[in-house]
Amino acid sequence: MSLRTIFLLVVAVMASGMPGTVVAYDASSNSSSTDPCNQVIFSAYTPAPFSMDNNNTEVPSKSEFSFLASKVTSSESIKVIIKGQKVPLTVTTVSNGYLVKGKLPDTVKSTYIRIEIFATGPNQCDRADGWLLKVAN
Repeated sequence: MSLRTIFLLVVAVMASGMPGTVVAYDASSNSSSTDPCNQVIFSAYTPAPFSMDNNNTEVPSKSEFSFLASKVTSSESIKVIIKGQKVPLTVTTVSNGYLVKGKLPDTVKSTYIRIEIFATGPNQCDRADGWLLKVAN
């Protein structure tokens, strides 16, 4: 048989399909959206996260920040850490969860920072998130 004939046979077999069961992998099968831990969500970051493309503005030092935490979040467990410092927070209940407010530490100036958020959800599951800011003098 020539190389061309073998190639055509391989293509024909592949095109006709293989009989049998096809197994598909579903990456989401282990993490259901009804899982209470997946419902611990942080959103509405203010000031907006720093981005070279969309939002390359600087915020003044000692600026206030805020975000929303979903209803299933344990409000007592919410904490924010900036540059290794735990930040005092005010947590207020709102209709769709919790409004969390804080202020950048005095020591944070002329640098990029990550506002790191930590909280606990139902069944003591831990969640973390955060966003980047550029701080002016």
